[in-house]
Amino acid sequence: MNILSVQGQGALYTVLVLIIVIIVVHGIKLARIGYRSLGKKLPPEPPPKEKNEPEPVYFLVERKKKRVRSEYSEPKRINFK
Repeated sequence: MNILSVQGQGALYTVLVLIIVIIVVHGIKLARIGYRSLGKKLPPEPPPKEKNEPEPVYFLVERKKKRVRSEYSEPKRINFK
């Protein structure tokens, strides 16, 4: 007894094949990357350097000053056309 119709089975098989192909392609890519890295040796680690205490950094920040305006001009008239 079929639970899915013929179109449903076809869609299910298509999705399964797509997932399998994606897994295989990514597996092959990862295998190639791993195979290429087998011949390479990592560079030796450099000897640890002496740690000097960093000098403190001071930021001098001046606050913005609001511009004082003693008098205001006449308001401009806006004409809408």
